[in-house]
Amino acid sequence: MAIESIGFMHWTNSDGVPTVKFVAVDTSAPAGKAARQKAGPGRPAGARKPAVGRSSARSTVVLKIIMAVSGIVLVGFLFAHMAGNLKIFVGQESFDHYAHWLREIGEPALPPVWALWIMRVGLLVSVIAHIVSAAVLTVRARKARPVRYAHRPKVQGSYAARTMRWGGVIVFLFIIWHLLDMTTGTVHPEFDPAKPYANVISAFAPERWYVTAFYVLAILAIGFHLRHGIFSAVRTLGQQSARGERIAKTIALVLSVILVAGFLSVPFAVLTGLVS
Repeated sequence: MAIESIGFMHWTNSDGVPTVKFVAVDTSAPAGKAARQKAGPGRPAGARKPAVGRSSARSTVVLKIIMAVSGIVLVGFLFAHMAGNLKIFVGQESFDHYAHWLREIGEPALPPVWALWIMRVGLLVSVIAHIVSAAVLTVRARKARPVRYAHRPKVQGSYAARTMRWGGVIVFLFIIWHLLDMTTGTVHPEFDPAKPYANVISAFAPERWYVTAFYVLAILAIGFHLRHGIFSAVRTLGQQSARGERIAKTIALVLSVILVAGFLSVPFAVLTGLVS
């Protein structure tokens, strides 16, 4: 609080000697019309801000948590899927047995394929939650700055962070293609649901080089997306120390390299004749 002493001169004694008295005045708080203008129209001075901003901030945190948790679920699926794909190096019988076992999980408690469809629905929910939360957060970030910068400074960051959104779009399109190619066989001319091993071999045949090229592009996008996503998820879930962030970055890089190498080993093995 700012206090100023203001002096007032007036005659008080019989000798005509002026005396001065000082009065302390608070000059930090505006008064009258100025106070009402500062508080804003229709809002008294000193009133609290509406809870809309706080509610929006809380919902943003919730969306970030949803995106982090759904991302972790999808990462778990990717590593399980990669481990299953690597069975192709063990041999046709082992790979086909694994593929058919997936359809029999939960028997006899569940009818055939039910467990597989439960997992598929769970993955679909995770994908939708991940995409929707990311989209809402992107829109909110843009609304927070409705006027574009005349000259936007270059943002320092990894290539994975700068391509996060485009990588997500590429991965989403690949998921659709991959399901049509290896699950339903809609775009796979030689697809046979009874022969999973043969389906993989024919899917990456040299004459279908464009499928392999798209597969490689999508897996690389997943790697970049995963590298930045794991680090962001760890931060969202509470890790803020400098040492913890360094560890998170290292783990994210290692897991991304393992995932990319594991997935790409299958098409390259088919193209080179190591698996046939």
